Amino acid sequence: MTRDDWVLFAPMRMEARALRRGLSPGAPLCRTGRGLARAGRAAARHSGAGALAVAGIAGGLTTALRPGDVVVATEVRRADRPDEPAVPCPAAPMVAAALRRRGLTVHLGPVVTSRRLVDGPVRARLAATGALATDTESAALLAGAAGRPVICVRVVADVPPERLYRPLTWKRVRAALRTLPKVAPVLVEWAAATSAGEVVLAAPRSFCAGVERAISAVEQALARHGPPVYVRKQIVHNTHVIADLQRRGAVFVDELTEIPDGAPTVFSAHGVAPAVRAAAADRGLPVIDATCPLVTKVHSEARRFAGRGNTVLLIGHAGHEETEGTLGEAPGRIALVESVSDAERVEVADPDRVSYLVQTTLAADEVARVLDVLRRRFPALTGPSSDDICYATTNRQAALREVAAVSDVVLVLGSANSSNSRRLVEVTERGGTPAYLVDAVDAIDLRWLAGARTIGVTAGASAPPRLVDEAVAALAGLGVDGIREYTTHTEDVHFTLPKEIRTP
Repeated sequence: MTRDDWVLFAPMRMEARALRRGLSPGAPLCRTGRGLARAGRAAARHSGAGALAVAGIAGGLTTALRPGDVVVATEVRRADRPDEPAVPCPAAPMVAAALRRRGLTVHLGPVVTSRRLVDGPVRARLAATGALATDTESAALLAGAAGRPVICVRVVADVPPERLYRPLTWKRVRAALRTLPKVAPVLVEWAAATSAGEVVLAAPRSFCAGVERAISAVEQALARHGPPVYVRKQIVHNTHVIADLQRRGAVFVDELTEIPDGAPTVFSAHGVAPAVRAAAADRGLPVIDATCPLVTKVHSEARRFAGRGNTVLLIGHAGHEETEGTLGEAPGRIALVESVSDAERVEVADPDRVSYLVQTTLAADEVARVLDVLRRRFPALTGPSSDDICYATTNRQAALREVAAVSDVVLVLGSANSSNSRRLVEVTERGGTPAYLVDAVDAIDLRWLAGARTIGVTAGASAPPRLVDEAVAALAGLGVDGIREYTTHTEDVHFTLPKEIRTP
């Protein structure tokens, strides 16, 4: 499905021909003619178009570019009117990602429009403003957008220190023109995605108290001890959090054997088995325990149930750090149950002495189905005094169910190894709404949004709030009429920092 009230502007005949090769017959391609004046007249003729796209070749302004590289404009501005507001292109990260998936080398940054071709000192001056490429039409074509979705994609023909278009370097121009047919289908995908009318945000979303505590523990350890600070496993399951802490001096390892003697050591939010604690104590490592208090509760319950002589059935997922740590509390006394089929097969030594525990990041409906089977098979089954599934997991799933019910598609911000984020996708799909887990805005596939009127957005408990902000800003660039928040719970939970770094 494509939007039928958009237009694709191509300034020069050779650009239009190249783009046409990548478009289906009847696509709304308009050759405008070269220069600001012609561009302005073409824009006026299409003032009723619902979305505006510009594509063609351009001159590169920095040595980071190569002929044939693609620049997707984050904004378009006039070189001769520095005080005039630039035209923003918020959807640029999604378009850039779509182009990269087609094997193109893509850069994101400003495109600047000049009255004439620039070279030498003028080109250097424009580069100093942060612009990546220059043309002679885009700003005039998009100047009257007035809130409509806009996108500008330019393929680089010449770059410094080569002279810009003079003399005309046909070899480089031909290379740029060969790229334009690959650009055209992505612009069609973008146009189809501009059907969105509303973004609905689920609340609560993003960081929970346990995640905030764990991240703060590493930050405080770095401030107190200086880098490096070693963290066993990922402190939380999010690639952006990990990368940020790595830049600040945190070193993430899989095993204690990778940590030098005497180095500050942080245990992740997911908890560790007693054997890991013992190994750290034997080496005299200064440990900061960032285990989420709700995970600590499950560990305590595992010890209590096993201490009674019960077989403990842990409902969870194999390989997850949290389940590994809980299983280690009573080796041989705890059995992992991952699914309904596992629940049907699991055997216990004494059916009258059996308990269950639950990984904190599971979906409530998923757990309920497993528990139904276990209770049928083991009528004496006992469980924790309060729900093991953490409040943040439950709250985020409940909010998303409400949002998914009014959405055509749902985007969940979170990393692939985040259990609670994956559960949000599964909960949505079980309700009949398509859902996609994305690590950041550049992982959003425009094709998912084609024809969608309402887009639901949430984030897993380990995903930074800024990822949602960036995604919403990009979606707003598709021309959505409104952004609203649907709140089901207000969270006011706060956990104190680990005692090892707590301020007296």
